[in-house]
Parts: sequence; C-alpha cells; structure tokens
Amino acid sequence: MPGPHNNLATRITEQVAVLHSDPAVRERLVRDLLGLAEQHRSSLAALKATSLTQRSSYLITYGDSFTRPGEAPLATLRTIVDNVIGDAISDVHLLPMFPWTSDDGFAVVDHRAINPALGGWEDIARLGERHGLMFDFVANHVSAASPWFCGWLAGDERYAGYFFSPDPDFDATHVVRPRTTPLVHEYARPDGTTATAWTTFGADQVDVNAATPAALLELTDVLLGYLAAGADTVRLDAIGYLWKESGTTCLHRPGTHAVIRIWRAILDDLAPGARLLTETNVPHADNVTYFGDGSNEAHMVYQFALPPLVLHSFVSGDSGRLTQWAAGLEDLGGTATWFNFLASHDGIGMRPSNGLLTSAEQQALVDRVVAHGGRASYAHEPDGSRSVYELNVSYLDALVDPARLDDAEQVVSRVLAAHAILLSVIGVPAIYYHSLFGSSHDIVGMESSGINRRINRKQLDADALLAELETSPRRRGIFTGLTRMLRVRAEHAAFNPFSPQRVLDLGPAVFAVHRGEGIGSVVAVINVSGAAAAVAGVSGTDLLTDARHQGGLTLPADGVVWLVQD
Repeated sequence: MPGPHNNLATRITEQVAVLHSDPAVRERLVRDLLGLAEQHRSSLAALKATSLTQRSSYLITYGDSFTRPGEAPLATLRTIVDNVIGDAISDVHLLPMFPWTSDDGFAVVDHRAINPALGGWEDIARLGERHGLMFDFVANHVSAASPWFCGWLAGDERYAGYFFSPDPDFDATHVVRPRTTPLVHEYARPDGTTATAWTTFGADQVDVNAATPAALLELTDVLLGYLAAGADTVRLDAIGYLWKESGTTCLHRPGTHAVIRIWRAILDDLAPGARLLTETNVPHADNVTYFGDGSNEAHMVYQFALPPLVLHSFVSGDSGRLTQWAAGLEDLGGTATWFNFLASHDGIGMRPSNGLLTSAEQQALVDRVVAHGGRASYAHEPDGSRSVYELNVSYLDALVDPARLDDAEQVVSRVLAAHAILLSVIGVPAIYYHSLFGSSHDIVGMESSGINRRINRKQLDADALLAELETSPRRRGIFTGLTRMLRVRAEHAAFNPFSPQRVLDLGPAVFAVHRGEGIGSVVAVINVSGAAAAVAGVSGTDLLTDARHQGGLTLPADGVVWLVQD
C-alpha cells in the first residue's frame, strides 16, 4: 500500500487498540474503517478547504433563522448571507438542519437528510458557493424516533448494539452530565417488552453506543458524507459524552479521544484542510485535552471560558480575571487553534468559569441575568447537588442594563466593545446571528415554549430585518460596527488564528493584547470599566480611526483601539 495509506492504517490501529482489547475485534474494525475510507476517497477528492487566516470567521445560525413567506428558509438564509453580510463573514455554521423531534434540531431523526421544512441539499450547495460551510454532527445521540433506535427496539440485527443498556452492576454514581432528567429511560419494544437505554440529554435523545464497531462505522460514514456534501468544517456536538465506562464520570474518556483521533486521521488522509471542531462545555483544563498533541485530534476547540469572563469584565468593570486567564493560555503552535465566541444557540456556559471566577462572582452573573429577564439552567452533580450549567439570555441583554436598552448609542458601544475582545484574541471568531444583528432576547418565545434556550433562538422575518437595518439605530449600529471590524481584521496578518499573542496588564480598566510580532503587529485595547480610562505606554496608529497615539491615550467608556505597530 502507498505511504499515506500505511500512515492511516498505523494511526487507526493505534486508536482502535484504545477502544477494544479483543485482537479479532481490533483487526476487523481496522479493516472496516480503512475500507470505508477508501469508499469515500474519490468523493472527497474535490473538497477544497481553505486554510484558516485572519479572514476566517463564522456566522452561527439555524437553517430557518431567517424566514420569508413562500421561500425555503435555506434559500432565505443564502440571500441574507450573500447579499447582506457578504464577505464580512467567511463561513456559515449551520446548526442541525436534519429532520428532528425535539431540542430545536438536536434530536436528529435522520443524519443524512435535510429537513424538508428548510429546503434540500441543493440549497446547501448554493449556500456553499460563496462561503465555507460547517455542519453539525450530532454523533452522541439520536432521536428516539430515528430508524436506528426504532430498529434496535424491534430487534433488527442491523442495529444490534447501537445503543447502550447498562447492566445492573454498572456504577453510574460518578457520572457528570448537563441535565437533571433520569440518566436511563425505558422504552416499549414492538413485542410488548421494555428496553432501557442511556440518555445523557433526556428521553428523546438516546445515546449511540460507539463501542459497538458497527455503530462507529455508521457514525464515521455520516461524518465523511458531510464532507462530501460540502462541509469543510464539522462540529462534533456534545462529543465529550460519547464513551461510557462503569465507575467513571463517562466524560472525556480515552475512548472518546480515540474516536476523534480516528476521524482526524481519516480526514488528514482523505480531505487535507477539512477541520474538526469539538464542542465540550466544560472547565478549561478538560476542554484543552481535545487538541491532543496539537496535530492528532481537534483542529479547533470551543473557547468556552471566554463568554463568562468577558461578561464578568464588563459587569464588574474589572478585566483582571480575563487578563489573568488569557495570559495563561497554552501555546498551541501552528496546527490547532481556538474557536472563539460570546453567544450561541445555547446559553452562556458557566462550568468553564469554575476555578476562574469565585462562587460570588458566578452568582453575581446569575443574579444579573435573572434580573434582566433571563434564566439559569441547572445540572446534577455526582453528589446529588445542583449546579448552574448555563445562563439563558441574549448576550446583548446580559451586557446592558434594562434601563439603558433604549439608549442605542450606549447599547451599540457596549456590544461592539465586547466583540472587539472576541475579534482580538488568538483563534477564529464566530458570531451568533442575533448578536450580529443586535437582537434583544425573546421572553415570549421562552415562556410560551417552556424552553429556556428559546430566549435566544427567535426566527427573524428577513424583510422586516432589512427594514430595521435602515430604521433601527441599534440594529444598524451593531451590524455595521461588527462587519466593519471584521473587514478591518481581515486585512491584517496580526489577527491570523496562529499569530502570537501576548496579553498586557495595563490596569483593571482595560483588557489589552498584543497580536503578532514586530512591524505590523497590533496592540488591541478595550475599556471595560464603564468610565473613561487613561492608558499609558501604548503607541501606534488605530486601525479603526486612523488616529495616531504616542505613549498613551484616554479611552472613553467601551472604547476600542487596534494600534498597528510601525
């Protein structure tokens, strides 16, 4: 076999050895994985994934986030992305666009089909003509109505072992999960008997048993199919929960890492440049393990600590916690980087702030969000206690006091300042559609559905949005400000995702970071204090205003400068 294939075989063999101890099972699984890769090789030959640069950025959106009467939502999304956002954003992250039964798309019925209410695969292809695409791969679980699970319940041999029914002696006392619902649910079989299955996220989201070789092969086939359909990035949703072992947390297990490394090896061989992004809403020390050695696991990892730390900085008027954390970030080299965001379809994850914020500081954020009309969602700890898992609120409403929401100038400046941090730090920025267009939260949608996360998932009427971009100072100011910063950022190599970062301590009123080296490097300074702040010891020409500063400056509240060094 040729050299690259030998390398792929070696890499897969090493990781399969982590998954299974039986030599016969190992040999067969390695052979089947290599065979599956060969089946997809020709279909992936045309994939041309672009490298990550300072021009790289992601819009996070559902397929139906923008609607227009009589038009497929994916077609409407394309008009917004192509004609309104344009080249300010390079890539589109499509949240699950498959048939589903609950959790706004994350209880997937069929991983290989497009939800007909959104459009079809042809709409996905058109969306990808001018922008890169990221697909969501919900690998950990499927809908209880999926053919896989229904087949398993019916005793169909094709799905034998696809789902995990723990033995009575399975020790689940240490399991860590983000829900308070039962860990195991019972389901009726067609013959009148019952079956039990592991359900990390609830009764309608049944965990796939990746320890079964046939199930792992099925998941791998789905992943490669997404690349063949035009995705150059694949997000591995909730991937940390994939592998179950008695007596453990069933989170971040070696088996989970081995599966991701198998997928990385196949991508490196079949689709160089295609990327895996892991979504693990956990404390930083656990999160960074998904980089592996920097070249054998995820290409990007969500920077989950950033949203609560940026929010804390503006709420407290003190950048100290953010500065201390950012200064200690690991050097990832040139093969892996962070996926940075402030808002998403979920809430503001609080677990990543454990050890970074004190209990009192965390509670202050909880109290603020609740006072602003949002909610706090909780999870069970192994000892039976509850802990705050996430804050459900739009990032705009978390940043701004309700009494100031009618002050468009203040809202715009605060939102842009927070996102200036997002756009300045090392990694690739991702902006949620409601953040890009300056939306407030949807209290009615949350309360009418009884789903906390619906507070930040409202569909936008496309034509009404276009009109509001002309008439609403808040929407217009945030959208034009963010897209301008994105375009300025795209022109300067200092903001490359792999460009060096040095965090500067210029006092608690500001967050400051030096990106790049030498001439052309950029010092970004953002005022979080809520009042004017004098900043000493910085010089350069501001990329945002062309103003020249020498030796220091005074930043207004929420002020931002990107000082290029010459």
